[in-house]
Amino acid sequence: MTNSTQEHLLATYGPLISLDGLASIFNRSPQGLRVSLCSKSSFSSAINAAKIKYGRRIYFKSEIIATVIDDETWKADEH
Repeated sequence: MTNSTQEHLLATYGPLISLDGLASIFNRSPQGLRVSLCSKSSFSSAINAAKIKYGRRIYFKSEIIATVIDDETWKADEH
């Protein structure tokens, strides 16, 4: 079974997504996303599981982000 979300993210962003790229995926500003990721919610827990620090830069694994997008269980916390 192919994962079209994962394929799209890999084609668009590569294996690692920057914070700015992730903000555009979730239609948020980079600063707003940073604040959201510091809160305690299922959304932040799911996204932070994909976080990788490379020096001072922060990236997120495309494969895990695709799983989070397809799963959508975190949306219950958003409302």
